[in-house]
Amino acid sequence: MPSATAPSAPLARTVRGSGPGLLLAHGAGGSARDNWGPLLPDLAAHRTVVAPDYPGSGDSPYEPGALTLDGLAERLVAAADEEGLETFDLAGYSLGAAVAVRIATRHPERVRSLLLLAGVAGGSARMRTLSELIVDLESRPEDLSRLMLGVVFGGSWVDALPADQLAGLREALKAPQPAGLAQQFRLAGETDVRAELAAVAVPTLVVSTAEDMLVPPSQHRLLAEGIPGARLVRIPSGHLPTVEALPELRDVVLEFLKGLDEH
Repeated sequence: MPSATAPSAPLARTVRGSGPGLLLAHGAGGSARDNWGPLLPDLAAHRTVVAPDYPGSGDSPYEPGALTLDGLAERLVAAADEEGLETFDLAGYSLGAAVAVRIATRHPERVRSLLLLAGVAGGSARMRTLSELIVDLESRPEDLSRLMLGVVFGGSWVDALPADQLAGLREALKAPQPAGLAQQFRLAGETDVRAELAAVAVPTLVVSTAEDMLVPPSQHRLLAEGIPGARLVRIPSGHLPTVEALPELRDVVLEFLKGLDEH
């Protein structure tokens, strides 16, 4: 049996594009492809994108034991090292936003900028309760799919879906979940990076998903208010803007990256 200090296996990852590095951190229960996939072509046109999968997500195998924010942060930095990125812009979605903050405070010399999308700051009893409920419902896919439909997508977007598309979405939500879902949502529920935010000293854009019922806009505001000089932009979406508001999200993200290149 491996010892507790044995080195971790490299994370599977998606690598695309050329130019300055961009490291991506995905959300709980997602993967690099699930959370960033629709944006990858646009990002890869401007950056060398390195998008790792957490253990038990995407192509990274499940690993027993609890996940930690420090552990994920160090393994993402190791993936950047393995791909030859000395410095990088850093984007985090949902739980990945907290991972990104932890990387920026542990490795400030490596991080050029932060993009935090629908991000977790911590300290929310409601969000912690939702995370616990998702973990509890992992073995009940029908109930979990109903919960996800109610909190992951924006109400306006769901209500506007034609009946056949809504039925298709309901079926899609019953698909098997990533093996690491429970580990990742436990971490999302207990994570709290609020005390670290003042130490972030790079250009930061916080993108708030205005109809988010999983990680509510109050969490996004905590990130923007806690990071010196951070800019907050709101887009009309629930927690999955790559599904609900891709054109708006693309415009906001590319404007930020192009602005970095001009300075």
